[in-house]
Amino acid sequence: MMLYMADLTRRAALRLGVGAAGAVGLFGVGAGRHPAESRATGSTYPTRESGSFVSAARGGVETNWIIARPPGQTAPLRPVIALHCKDGDAAWVMDLGVEEELAKLTAAGRPPFAVVAVDGGNTYWRRHSSGEDSGAMVLGELIPMLPEKGIDITRVGFMGWSMGGYGALQLGTRLGPSRTAGICAVSPAIYMTYFGAPAGAFDSVDDWRTNSVFNLAPRLAPFPLRVDCGTADPFAYATKSFIGQLNPPPAGGFSPGGHDVSYWQEQLPAQLAWLDS
Repeated sequence: MMLYMADLTRRAALRLGVGAAGAVGLFGVGAGRHPAESRATGSTYPTRESGSFVSAARGGVETNWIIARPPGQTAPLRPVIALHCKDGDAAWVMDLGVEEELAKLTAAGRPPFAVVAVDGGNTYWRRHSSGEDSGAMVLGELIPMLPEKGIDITRVGFMGWSMGGYGALQLGTRLGPSRTAGICAVSPAIYMTYFGAPAGAFDSVDDWRTNSVFNLAPRLAPFPLRVDCGTADPFAYATKSFIGQLNPPPAGGFSPGGHDVSYWQEQLPAQLAWLDS
C-alpha cells in the first residue's frame, strides 16, 4: 500500500542539489528586503543552509532543518514550509528535486522564495498523548527561528506529501488566513475511520474525530488551496470525499499515479509553479 516506503531507499540516487527557488504570487507583492534583516550590498545568502535545534515541543529531540534559496539572494525571502511523509525527514524533501525545480523557476524569471524543510518524526505534525507535538515545533520553534536565517515570515506557505499533506492542511489552518499564503497538500493521508489508520496515527477514536481533516473543510474557504492525488493512490477515495466538501473547490486534482516518489516528482514542477502564481 505505501509504495513510497521502498522509494526512501533511493535517497542517494535522488540527490539533485542545485541552487533553489522562485515565487511571489501567493505571498503578495514581492518578497522584498526586510529592514531588520538587510545585508550589505554584495553579501549573499547561501543557496542551501542546514542546521539543527533541540525541540522542546518534540520532547528534546535534535531536529534538523534545511533552507533552500535561489542563488545570489541578498534580501530575506518568504518561505514555503515543506512537510515530509511518514518515515521521511528534511533531507527527504530536498531529495525529491525541490532545489532543481525551484532553480528552473528562478531561471525563467519568477520572483524568489525559500523552501524550508524540517524533521518532524512520524506524529502527523500534531500533538499526541505522549506530549510530542511536531506541529507546535513548526509553528512555535521553527518559524520564529527563521528571521535569524534571513527569512521573512510575514506570510508563510505550506506544502506536504502524504502525512505531510495532512500536516500542511492542519498547520496552515492553525496559523490562519492572515499569515498563511497558501496550502498545497499532495496525496494527503486522509483516513475515513480510526480503524483504517495505521498504529500511532491517532491515539483513540476520539482523537481521530477531533483531528480529522474533514473538520477543517468549512474553515479552509479563505485559503488559497491546492490538493493533488494519483488515481491509483490508496487515499484517492478519501481525498475525493474531502475535496467534495470544500467550497470553493481547490486547485490541482487527480492524474495517473500512485502513492510514490515517481508521482510526487512528476507533480512537483506544477505545484511549485502554483505557489508562484
